[in-house]
Amino acid sequence: MLDRTRNDNIRELFKDKLFALQNPMKLDGRVSSYPASARGYSVTNCYVLRQPDAAWLIDTGFGGDEPKLRAQIESLIDRKLPLSLLPLRLNEFMSIQNIDPFTLYFNVKECFTGNPDAAFWFDFGAGSDSGKDTLDTLNITTIGREETIPIGALGRPVVVYQAPIRLIATRWIYDEATKTLLTSDMWTHSWRDKPEGPWIIEDGDDDPTDFDKVRSFLLNTRYWWLEGVDTAKLRKGIDKILSKHDIETLAPGYGCILRGKKTVEKHIKLLDDVLRSLDKSVATSRYVSRDEER
Repeated sequence: MLDRTRNDNIRELFKDKLFALQNPMKLDGRVSSYPASARGYSVTNCYVLRQPDAAWLIDTGFGGDEPKLRAQIESLIDRKLPLSLLPLRLNEFMSIQNIDPFTLYFNVKECFTGNPDAAFWFDFGAGSDSGKDTLDTLNITTIGREETIPIGALGRPVVVYQAPIRLIATRWIYDEATKTLLTSDMWTHSWRDKPEGPWIIEDGDDDPTDFDKVRSFLLNTRYWWLEGVDTAKLRKGIDKILSKHDIETLAPGYGCILRGKKTVEKHIKLLDDVLRSLDKSVATSRYVSRDEER
């Protein structure tokens, strides 16, 4: 049963296998992942994929949330359990800022990235600040643009993709066991008026998200450049991944998790419709001033 109300902000998305670690943040114009005019609250979403003999942590959260995240993780796995880290965005604090302290505290087996020198990006935290060689001993496992990696001895398959739409180096992940696509900074367009959420949108819920909201969200965040480009290629790349998998949950790095066939289909279609409307065949690129919102 999906739990939306636990006080520790842990959401069990699939029994014993997939958990979201959610920590709220206020939207007051200072969060670059949201439009400057957005008001209310969102959450950061880190994810634990758990097996009996191993676990993965997808993104490590902001440094300010480190004590809460550490407690959340420790409530789900033993400190001695082999833990692999996979930051979805190498050059974003929310993905990498707690790699150093978590490597010190947990039994971190490896960190998956596309960059063999990625440890040089992770020097945040007490270990690095005190001169410890934590990151020098961190095992970096490089991965390609599309790669299937097993979790644990039972070989739970996880497919890691280079994100088909991105501004910065970004990964998506498909977890076959839970039919979940973890989408990093895509489908992050749902936020709330209150920090309590709810932070999951399911089939049958009141979901006012529409074309205009998704379009405005994309153009007023890091996807400001979409208007007037060749979005047909982007749509094709997205569809290539989506068409391979049975997806029941979209699990973004920020905001509401989208759950259920109808909800997933709605939000996939909204993104595709917006991208189609922004294609160079029907839209024109233009200069956008810093404070302009579209």
